[in-house]
Parts: sequence; C-alpha cells; structure tokens
Amino acid sequence: MNEEKTNEKPRRGGLAIPVLFGIVLALVAANAVTFIWLDGLKQDVATMRESIASEIAKVRETATLSTSSSRQSLTELRDEMIQARQQAAAAAGQARKDALAHAEKLARRIQEEQARQQAEVSTQLTEVKESASAANTKISDVSTDVSNVRSEVASAKTELEKTISELKSVRGDLGVQSGLIATNAKELAALRALGDRNYHEFRIRKANQFQKVGNVQLQLKKTDPKRNKYTLELIADDKKVEKKDKNINEPVQFYVAGARQPLELVVNEVVKDQITGYISAPKVMQVRGN
Repeated sequence: MNEEKTNEKPRRGGLAIPVLFGIVLALVAANAVTFIWLDGLKQDVATMRESIASEIAKVRETATLSTSSSRQSLTELRDEMIQARQQAAAAAGQARKDALAHAEKLARRIQEEQARQQAEVSTQLTEVKESASAANTKISDVSTDVSNVRSEVASAKTELEKTISELKSVRGDLGVQSGLIATNAKELAALRALGDRNYHEFRIRKANQFQKVGNVQLQLKKTDPKRNKYTLELIADDKKVEKKDKNINEPVQFYVAGARQPLELVVNEVVKDQITGYISAPKVMQVRGN
C-alpha cells in the first residue's frame, strides 16, 4: 500500500509543469493583445485630438469672424441711432416751427373772425336801430291812422245816424206801414247797416220775359220818365200781380208764403225802358239770391 502512494506523487508533479506553461503562454498572448489594443487606442486618441484641435480652430475662427461682424453691425447700429437722434431732433425742431406757424395762423384767423363778427354785429345793431326807428315811425303812423279811423268811424256813425234820421217811413200800396225807405245808394247802405232786413238790388229793362230777383220774378211793362212812373208785373209763389203806374220811391208791397210782413219793392230811378231799385224782405224769411 505504501508503495502505491509513493508512485502517485511523481505523476502529479509531472502534470503540473505543462499546465503552468500553458498558463504562461496564455498570459503572454493576452499581454500581446492588450498591447496591440492599447497601441490602437493611442492612435485613435491622437486622431481624435487632432480632429478636436481642428474643430476648435475652426470654431475660434468662426467666433472671431462672428465677433468682428457683430462689432461692425453694432457700430453701424450706433451710427444709425446717432443719425436717427439727430434727424429726430431736427424733425422735432421743424415740427415745433410748423406748430408755431400754424398757431400764429390760427391766431390771425381768430382775430380776423372776431373782427368780422364784431363788424357784422355792429351792422346788425345799426340795422336793428334803424328797424326800431322805422317801427316807431310806423307805430306813430298807425296810431295816427287809428286816430283818423276812429274819427272817420265816429263821423260815419254820425252821418249814418243823420241819414237814418232823414229816412221816411210811408204807407205802402197795400196800406201797410212800410219800414224806412231808401231813395239812393247812400240811404240803402244805411239801411243795410241797421241789419233789420235783407236787401237785393236790381236793374231791369223792358223785355218780353220775366227776370228773377231773389225768389221773385219781375217783368217791366212800361216806363214814363217824365212823370217818374212805371208799370210791371211780378210773380211770387206762382201768383202773378200787376203793379200799374207806380211812383218812384213808393213801397210796392206783396206777400210770399212764410212771411208775416210784406216784401217791399222800391224803384229809385225810372229812365226809358229801364228801372233801378231794390227789394227788401224781413229777416225771418230769406230771399234767395240769383
């Protein structure tokens, strides 16, 4: 048994040496590979450094150019700003001058307008004074006219009263006491002014047909200017009546329906084949006009 153990030890020592040699060779190979990798890495780093240096140089050049361009642009901007300020100052001065000139122009226009308005007001005041003076004159004239009219009215009233007092009331051809009789246009106007009756004037000529006066129809048959007489026929309410050889200013009386007082026909003028006069009717019945 001991012999077998002694023989196993030399075998194990012989196997260890080749293994160690293999390990050494592996380490050498590994170192070689590492050396080669490190050498390549160094070359790559060197190349990278050169590239970075080149890029940095380019960046610096670009930065230098950009800085120079920026400085130039800044200078140009400063120059433009200065020029702009100068132009602004000049423009402000010109604008101030223009504003002052415009203000002076406006002031002159205001003065001229005030002067014109004052002159216009003065003219208007003068016209008003003249109008007032003319109005006062007219008022004075009107007052005078009113006084004259009053005097004329009073005189006319007096004359009318005198004329009326001279009028006569006579008995008509029917025996009825007539109203006041007018013998001319003046007296007829006085009767109209009294307003007691309605009056319709006429002037008719001798003819073969009747002529209408109000609601009465008249036909002149004969005239006698020398004796101031006339003959006529009248139709009232479809009744024909002859009034023969009547005198001027004589009331010729006749009745119509609805009238308590007679109507009166008075002839104031007789000429050849023509008579002139009027018909009077009470106010209670109206004689229709033509």
